[in-house]
Amino acid sequence: MEMNANSAAEIVFFDLETTVPNQTGRRFWVLEFGAIIVCPQKLVELKSYCTLIRPGDLSMVSLKSGRSDGITRETVADAPMFEDVADCIFDILDGRVWAGHNIQRFDCVRIKEAFADIGRPPPVPVGMIDSLGVLSQKFGRRAGNMKMASLADYFGLGQQKHRSLADVRMNLEVLKHCATVLFLESTLPNLLISSSRGVPTITTRSRSNNFKFANKNEGETSSRKSPPPLGIHKTVPKGRLRKVTERMTDVLCKTQGKQHIINNLLKYSHLALK
Repeated sequence: MEMNANSAAEIVFFDLETTVPNQTGRRFWVLEFGAIIVCPQKLVELKSYCTLIRPGDLSMVSLKSGRSDGITRETVADAPMFEDVADCIFDILDGRVWAGHNIQRFDCVRIKEAFADIGRPPPVPVGMIDSLGVLSQKFGRRAGNMKMASLADYFGLGQQKHRSLADVRMNLEVLKHCATVLFLESTLPNLLISSSRGVPTITTRSRSNNFKFANKNEGETSSRKSPPPLGIHKTVPKGRLRKVTERMTDVLCKTQGKQHIINNLLKYSHLALK
């Protein structure tokens, strides 16, 4: 792909749907590839491509899917093999910035495996944007765990379909929403950061419909519960602090000679400050 030296590289968001090995040592088979090419200046979709892929071992695909629109053995039975669509996939990925959710650990590895299977060198990116790592560092776990479904639910973007093209479009929308929030927080950090990160539960459109995450005691895994935000400290206004000090002084004066009352007061003051 030829590219002007003064132009920015295009970004390609891509996602794979694969088999899930049920035994150690079994491989993943790519069942679907989906991608959108995005203009980095305007974040608009320039081109899209999606294809089902028939795996080398069709018996590894489930006969039924747990999802209403999931991929089954019948879905990919008549799909092209990977070698039939390898040229298109190579042209879309090679020489562009790769973007996706958890692509460094999963999707990139599967792409390399698929091209190695047909004896061809894999496409090479000019850069990488893994939204899992970026959002974990910049946005934090305010949405719960960092799965795409949780992030989409947090912003009221609907349910993740676990189909390649729909998921990459959802990935782009999640990044847009996160970037907007971070931009607003950087503009008015004293007003927005404390209110958005200091409150443990934030109501969104998707959560307002009588939905809440269960805690660990209700059988939910700990990863579904956001850890407490770090680096946020509440400050007590000087006026309030002065009044509290005056009241404490008055109480201590009245309790002179009553050591047991003072001890209890100190005990509960210590607990309140924890």
